[in-house]
Amino acid sequence: MSKSVLIYFALVILGVSACTSSKTKEKEIALLSKEILQKEPSLFFKISLAQWSLNKAILREKTLDPLDFAKKANELGFDGIEYVSQLYKVELAKGDNPKIAMENLLKILKINSEKYNVENVLIMVDGEGDLASLDNNERSNAVENHKKWVDAAAYLGCHSIRVNAHGKGSSTDVANAAINSLSELADYAKEKNINVIVENHGGYTSNGAWLADVMTKIGKDNCGTLPDFGNFCQTKDYGSINSENCKDAYDIYKGVKELMPFAKGVSAKSYDFDSDGNQPKIDYVKMLQIVKDAGYKGYIGVEYEGNNLDEIAGIMATKNLMIKAAKMLN
Repeated sequence: MSKSVLIYFALVILGVSACTSSKTKEKEIALLSKEILQKEPSLFFKISLAQWSLNKAILREKTLDPLDFAKKANELGFDGIEYVSQLYKVELAKGDNPKIAMENLLKILKINSEKYNVENVLIMVDGEGDLASLDNNERSNAVENHKKWVDAAAYLGCHSIRVNAHGKGSSTDVANAAINSLSELADYAKEKNINVIVENHGGYTSNGAWLADVMTKIGKDNCGTLPDFGNFCQTKDYGSINSENCKDAYDIYKGVKELMPFAKGVSAKSYDFDSDGNQPKIDYVKMLQIVKDAGYKGYIGVEYEGNNLDEIAGIMATKNLMIKAAKMLN
């Protein structure tokens, strides 16, 4: 049995053990994965941690302060971090002045990222309005709402903000609306040296050909994509192929291949693991081969959304799977 598989089984045991304290468990997980991570091959990509992987600890269990994200990522051996805007709603609601609240938040995040020696990669922005709305006022407001996150990304030293391109209407009308707003936002972001990147995140955006066509028509160097391995369900706004309600899934490998020419980030989505430490719904070797063949050399973010491991164990199992799969590439 391979070393990475042995580590996976250890992660499972630690993840479900009721006799091990949370702090002790995390230390043991880090130690168990240290050997394989130290002996990892020369990867063509860097590995970052998407904050959404810790959403249960932050939102539901409240065992992790989102301000400590950089510290946690450092403890788990990550070099880069990807923030999620909606996980900072509490911080942004403090006081009577939203601008000052944002400034205070960003100061803390920057100090912590420098203290724990992690690179701020991008900010995933949600809940700021539909950039592909057919209503001109709604779309204009959405563009304005996203600008503060462009400024935030520039302050933190990120290279991109990840946005959604949702809207209701025909595929052609929504595409035209997306082209309009994304172009405007990208022009603003260009002045800040920030990219605006769209994730396949349900609806039309989970159709790789549709989103690739939108990117081609925009034709701006700082407007691109964030291909996600699992978000190719076209029937829901935030459609995941892992959803039982997904009735119209796009081919995930075809979709990633179509989006990679525009990629400025990649999201390694993971769900529940099988006994060999693999993803039954996603062939990681095949996915990473597509990413490699596209000439991509940037960060790939770990985004665990499974249920059969706790979040820390799931994060580390995903990271180990990425490394294992990378060894098998052509």
